[in-house]
Amino acid sequence: MTTSINLDNLMSGLRGLWGSAEPAESTMALLRRGVRGEEAMLIDGELVGAKNAATFDNINPATEQVIGAVADADVADVDRAIGAARRAFDTTSWPHDAQMRRHCLLQLHQAMLESADLFRALAVTEIGVAVRTSNTFHSDWPISSIPYWADMAVGFDYEHAMPDRPWSAGSHHLIRHEPIGVVAAITPWNFPLQTAMTKVLPALAAGATVILKPAFQTPWHATLLAKLIAERTDFPAGVINIVTPSDNAVAERLALDPRVDLVHFTGSTAVGKQLMADASTRVARVALELGGKSANIVLDDADFTQIVPLAAGVVCMNAGQGCVLPTRLLVPRSRYAEAQELARVAYENIPYGDPTDPQVIQGPQISALQQKRVLDLIALGVDEGATLLAGGGKPAGLGSGFYVEPTLFADVDPESAIAQREIFGPVLAMIPYDSVDHAIDIANNTAYGLAGSVWGSDESAIAVARRIRSGMIAVNGGFYYGHDLPSGGFKQSGLGRESGTQGFEEFLETKVIAIAV
Repeated sequence: MTTSINLDNLMSGLRGLWGSAEPAESTMALLRRGVRGEEAMLIDGELVGAKNAATFDNINPATEQVIGAVADADVADVDRAIGAARRAFDTTSWPHDAQMRRHCLLQLHQAMLESADLFRALAVTEIGVAVRTSNTFHSDWPISSIPYWADMAVGFDYEHAMPDRPWSAGSHHLIRHEPIGVVAAITPWNFPLQTAMTKVLPALAAGATVILKPAFQTPWHATLLAKLIAERTDFPAGVINIVTPSDNAVAERLALDPRVDLVHFTGSTAVGKQLMADASTRVARVALELGGKSANIVLDDADFTQIVPLAAGVVCMNAGQGCVLPTRLLVPRSRYAEAQELARVAYENIPYGDPTDPQVIQGPQISALQQKRVLDLIALGVDEGATLLAGGGKPAGLGSGFYVEPTLFADVDPESAIAQREIFGPVLAMIPYDSVDHAIDIANNTAYGLAGSVWGSDESAIAVARRIRSGMIAVNGGFYYGHDLPSGGFKQSGLGRESGTQGFEEFLETKVIAIAV
């Protein structure tokens, strides 16, 4: 079968999904000069190295070269950070002074605005994200959220009186919200600044104190944050601490330590389960944003020529390393051949390679380990009998870097590994369905329930969206992220919500005060 796709329109559409028309020249200038991140951590108000002077290497995944060093926190460093956060919460005015919290957050906003180009350049260098998408989740969006949280600090209704009710005769009741205490914020490597900000900002706004532990693969966004906080803001010592251990066993102490009141984690479901088990030994609260296997459902009345290539190609953004990416494409069996051809042409034309190239959409995987994991799952898909339409291996012609070709599978069994497991790479599984009910059954038939998309007439697509067991659903390209929108998942995609009032309340305890009349 033949089909026609306007490739210029396709590439323009893909490049515009998570980025601007062109990356800023100021960002490109930094990349041309080369960037080197900060090495120091932030503990109890001081920029410090590890107590034992240890460091670890930061690796550029596009070149496989060492680009700098980072302080390698050990048990003593993490213990000191926890102690500082505990002291700051228990003995300072931070939990009670909302105006001070707002003041410090707005100082941080100004400092990060002035460093936005550096955050973008660091994302390209240490994550391998395509430069043209570095101005969204990796810089501008999390930075732009800070005034929202600064206003929430002073605008939230921390205490209100309940109206008198017939059954409350003899008592008046106050409902009071108080900061939870010490928060351990543990973040992943795929969208490190965004995931850090959705934890750190509302926690600080609520009056909690924080220990931020970034992924060891991408520490520089956090150490830059540490430097800005230490040098450009009035945050009291101990209110926000940033530690960078390379050993996950060291980081696990954050979940086990009784001085930590909330463990707030974004990452894999397997690690989330372990942290939840650790915290359960002392009945500590957890909030988890975990994996996903989102479905992209294209209904029969959708514009296939316009939608299918974009719906397919979005999986290659951030090299497929995103828990919300719709890695299963469900199309009507009656139009399956047409959809396959549209998706195949899109995948054969997705620009990948050097992330500093403004034309590139897909950069490398984060590490050799992640590259191997993705390639092993692709091989498993072939073994399971799926049809490989495009990609499937390491790209030819790229001498270095942890790259995987944009990979498209058709004829995927909904029960197979590549339809059920989170691959976290540029791999799309196409699945035909026989009816709308069948599509919904397939979409809901995973252990996950994080996100999803539906395309078609508004009425039909909204009706389908209401039946998908996921925390976030996009209808006809709608965008479900926002400072005031609660994000999170159903089932094994997590517990709790981030952003919005619901996300703010994750960092608060609720108290009832009954006053006898």
